[in-house]
Amino acid sequence: MLGRFHEISIETADIADSVAFYERLGFSQCGTNDTWSHPYGVLSDGKLFIGLHQFKFPSPTITYVHADAAQHAQVIEKLGVELAWKRTGEDAFNEFGFLDPSGQAVRVQEAATHFASENDAGQTSLCGDFAEYSLPFAEFQPMQEFWEPLGFVAMGESETPWLRMSMTSDHLNLAVHRPRMLDVPMLVFASADMGERIERLRALGFDFSDSLPKGLDPRHSALLLAPEGTALLLINSLD
Repeated sequence: MLGRFHEISIETADIADSVAFYERLGFSQCGTNDTWSHPYGVLSDGKLFIGLHQFKFPSPTITYVHADAAQHAQVIEKLGVELAWKRTGEDAFNEFGFLDPSGQAVRVQEAATHFASENDAGQTSLCGDFAEYSLPFAEFQPMQEFWEPLGFVAMGESETPWLRMSMTSDHLNLAVHRPRMLDVPMLVFASADMGERIERLRALGFDFSDSLPKGLDPRHSALLLAPEGTALLLINSLD
């Protein structure tokens, strides 16, 4: 319904610092085109694409590509979604955007702004396998009712490893967690050998946040904060 997942777009005040952080984690840079006039870089682990923008906008934004963005905006509106912005026209880079119940921004644009990275699709970063992008919101039902018409399938609530509701799609899995667990969105990575990965990252000089959500075993879980503030939660399993 939304098109092809393109990137998690994130604002950064210092793009060089952010790029260096993700490269140290094993992400590879993607090639970019000249669509954006501001400094822009994309890092990928072969599955997740993180778009770093040295530019002020609603961040983070989930970005999709749909070739007929101008007309597709009407399709999304017919689902009852109120658009937060719409920029279309023959001389414009067509795009539109909206907010979900949690305030998460979503953008649909007419064309890709980056292309393949050096990583193969089966390759992972030092963080492990990207599992989901999790959003903080107090109620799960409104999120399910909003996202399912857009092509996501709710998998129901789970109490392990924390109370959450996961929603799956072809290219990006979303989840919803209670704000008291962590009051910001987070990129969740999972690996059966996460304890060893955490020790390796510590040996490489990475500092972990003291705000690891309660109930998670620090021997097998850790929270990394990127220079621009993005939360990366590392766990051994989502089961």
